[in-house]
Amino acid sequence: MSDERLGIPVPHWTPPSEPLPQMLDGRYVMLERLDWKKHEAALWEAFAGQDGVWDFMPAGPFSDLPAFRAWGQSNERSTDPLFFAIFNKDAGTWQGVASYLRIAPAAGSIEVGYISFSPALQKTHAATEAMYLMMKWAFDEGYRRYEWKCNDLNLASKGAAKRFGFTYEGTFRQALVVKGRNRDTAWFSLLDNEWPEKKLMFERWLEPENFDEHSVQSRTLASFVQP
Repeated sequence: MSDERLGIPVPHWTPPSEPLPQMLDGRYVMLERLDWKKHEAALWEAFAGQDGVWDFMPAGPFSDLPAFRAWGQSNERSTDPLFFAIFNKDAGTWQGVASYLRIAPAAGSIEVGYISFSPALQKTHAATEAMYLMMKWAFDEGYRRYEWKCNDLNLASKGAAKRFGFTYEGTFRQALVVKGRNRDTAWFSLLDNEWPEKKLMFERWLEPENFDEHSVQSRTLASFVQP
């Protein structure tokens, strides 16, 4: 007999594998492991002059291409965080980056972060699908917990986490110092037993019939949540 005072048993779970995908391909977007030689020109064009994208990021904004290149090349070599470039199929170009980080197979936990979408990618079905594809890969591989963390002052990021179905877990006060400023970090999570409902929500929202010829949604993502 199990003693649930010590925690709910997880008898059939085994840690997921550590290897991570080279590419995630969807209807509107493709994510590919960051290859700076391949992605630099398009990403520089997408981000140049868009300093606000980096307001809550630990790096940036970048004053010139060499500074941007140094950032990209260092992230290209990183395995945690593990960066992906995001290709918007509608636009036909690379328009953002995102990463897996705090990758902990033994705990079944993985985080999504360093999400930097150019203004052209923000608030599009391609951007939402990019997040869906990253979640789907993690849960398909057997991860139990998918995390989203952001600066507590970053209202856009907190709003996105709630829109995507994450649960707010609390705020870690004075968690970091970023660019010489205090950062309180808001924590959100999505669990494996919650994923089937959220997966269906995303898949229904992403159907082409939900968008008009101008890519404007007919129904919101939240409207597809089962009562």
